[in-house]
Amino acid sequence: MEIFFSVGEPSGDQHAARLIAELRRRRPDLKVTGYGGPLMEEQGCRLQFRLTDLAVMGFLRVVPLLLKFVRLAREAKRYFREARPDAVVLVDFPGFNWWIARYAKAHGITVFYYLPPQLWAWAPWRIRRMRRFVDHVLCSLPFEKQWYAQRGMSVEYVGHPFFDQVVEYPLDRCFLANYGNQGVINVGMLPGSRGHEVTRNWPLMIQIMNRLFRQHPEVRFLVACYSAAHRELCEAMLAETGLALPVTLVVGKTPEVIEIADCCLMVSGSVSLEIVARKTPAAVIYRVGRLTKLVLRLMIPLNSITLPNIIAGRHVLPERIVSWSPNRDIAALSQLLDEWISDRSQLDSTRADLSELAERIAQPGATSRTAKLVLDRLSPPAAKKAA
Repeated sequence: MEIFFSVGEPSGDQHAARLIAELRRRRPDLKVTGYGGPLMEEQGCRLQFRLTDLAVMGFLRVVPLLLKFVRLAREAKRYFREARPDAVVLVDFPGFNWWIARYAKAHGITVFYYLPPQLWAWAPWRIRRMRRFVDHVLCSLPFEKQWYAQRGMSVEYVGHPFFDQVVEYPLDRCFLANYGNQGVINVGMLPGSRGHEVTRNWPLMIQIMNRLFRQHPEVRFLVACYSAAHRELCEAMLAETGLALPVTLVVGKTPEVIEIADCCLMVSGSVSLEIVARKTPAAVIYRVGRLTKLVLRLMIPLNSITLPNIIAGRHVLPERIVSWSPNRDIAALSQLLDEWISDRSQLDSTRADLSELAERIAQPGATSRTAKLVLDRLSPPAAKKAA
């Protein structure tokens, strides 16, 4: 049996890698290939291209890469024709993955969409495309099952694999001991997993840190960088400001930073789910272009791009989407963090909101449920009976 994966986001690489490991645990003879990232490769996926290196957001950022995406889609089409894998598993990344789904269906290959795009929020009309090219949706949010089922899709709610990671991840106890509360206030800074997110948002975060430090000299900022390259970028941008701030930049310690932080300032992304699971109050900042912000105002529930807010139906994580002059947003977020640091009762209230939300959505087991569903759908009845 062979499964082709198409994964374009760093977070998707994490979730797909866990799914691949579980699939191969259940089927040691399974062959896995496709497009993805380094974590998938570590689990035995033969990468035909490291698609996560092209992770971008925004129309103007995609345009220079269009020819590359077209070439990769055509290579996948040729592979489907020649190798005939048993299934294709897509993880988010819809702009590109629609074409992968189209070509797979054209060759009679079963298509699963794991962690599907949030069509219900920003493009409900694209359900027609989903019906044409996707056989089974494996969704991560409770309300998505009803939404897809009402629109004629074969759908199963499996839960979100991020919560599997939270439960199983062994926290670095030495890190927690070294950086835990030692008479200081820890504020976690999460500048994003994409290079352009760091470039856009880190300068704003530096200004907010500077304001907080002037008000609270006892504060310490722990910056969770996605990669060594991001840490170097953050260091260089901070050095350019000439500010002397109590900043510690670390790589590969995002769960630990969230765990020990009194509160966080984060760039919106899937890490918001870990914020919920660890019940750490966080404020959200995300800088976008003017066109993107206009679309958000018109289409996205609550004008929010932060998933816990959309699920909860309210801003459990205070959020500022920055487009034009950022000064008002910097001042508002600085004031919010100042209030959290100054008044523990406000932090406790936010933690209570996060605890309530975690009870609803932070249930582990998504990866094993997904692996079972995929293999059950692909195994012929005779093979199931024999097993």
